Amino acid sequence: MNILVTGANGQLGNEMRRLGAVSPNNYIFTDVAELDITDASAVMNAVRAASIDIIVNCAAYTNVDKAESDEATAELINATAVRNLAVAMKEVGGTLFHVSTDYVFGLDGNTPRTEEMPVNPLGVYGRTKLNGELAIKESGCKALIFRTAWLYSEYGNNFLKTMLRMTAEREQLNVVFDQVGTPTYAGDLALAIFSIIEAGVYEGNEGVYHFSNEGICSWYDFAVEIANAAGNANCRINPCHSNEFPSPVTRPPYSVLDKTKIKNTFDIDIPHWRESMEYCIKRIKASKQ
Repeated sequence: MNILVTGANGQLGNEMRRLGAVSPNNYIFTDVAELDITDASAVMNAVRAASIDIIVNCAAYTNVDKAESDEATAELINATAVRNLAVAMKEVGGTLFHVSTDYVFGLDGNTPRTEEMPVNPLGVYGRTKLNGELAIKESGCKALIFRTAWLYSEYGNNFLKTMLRMTAEREQLNVVFDQVGTPTYAGDLALAIFSIIEAGVYEGNEGVYHFSNEGICSWYDFAVEIANAAGNANCRINPCHSNEFPSPVTRPPYSVLDKTKIKNTFDIDIPHWRESMEYCIKRIKASKQ
C-alpha cells in the first residue's frame, strides 16, 4: 500500500516516520514544503501520481491562543485542507486517518467524554477542528477520526519539554491545577494508528475514536511528575488557578476522553500516562548523550 503522511515534521508526524521506516508498506512523508494541503489541485495530483491508498493527516494549526486572532489561517489548515484530503480520498476510494481534538467539547460535564457526546467548542481552535471533522463526514469518504488531548513528545514544543527546561532552571513555578485531563504521548497515538493500518482492520471500522493515555491528572500533577522523573524535584511547583494566567480562550476544565470504543474495536492496550511520560523523558535524555 501507499500511505501519505501529511504534517510529517510535527510531533505526531515524526513518530509516524519512525514507525513507517520498519513497514513493508510505502510511507510517503510530506510537510508544507513538499505538499500544500490547502491547495485542492495539488492534493489531488499528489494522490493520483503516487496511487495513494491511505492518508494520515498529522497537519494542524494547534496554537490555541493565536487562533483567536488568526481564524482565517486556522480554518484554512484545520478545515479547508482537511476537506481537500477527504475529497481526494473519496475520489480514489481511499481511507483518511485524521487527528482531531478534545477541544470540540465545551464546559459541560465531569465524566469521561465518549464519541457520542454533544460537541460545543469554546474557541476558534476547537471550532475549526470540528469543522474539519464535519468536512470529512460531508465528503462521504472512508475515514477514521482520532480525537486526542494534551499531546507531547520529544519533538517540537510542548508542555513536557517546557517543564523539563523550567524545572531545571527555576527554584519555583506556578502551574494550574483546575484543568483536568490526560497527557498523551504522541508515540502511543502514532503506534495505535500505525497498528490499525498495518493490520488492515480499518475497513468497516470507520468512525470517530478517542485516544489518550490512561489515567487522569491536572497540569499541576503532570508538572510535578515530570520534575520528579527528570531529577528536578528541587524546583518547587505551586498549584494555581487558570485565571492567574489570562488567555484569549477558555480551556476545558474537564477534558478526559473515554477510550472504551477504540480499545474494544481494535484490541489496543493503552499505557498509563506516567509510564509513557517516563519513557519519553528517557528518550529525550538519550538523544542528548
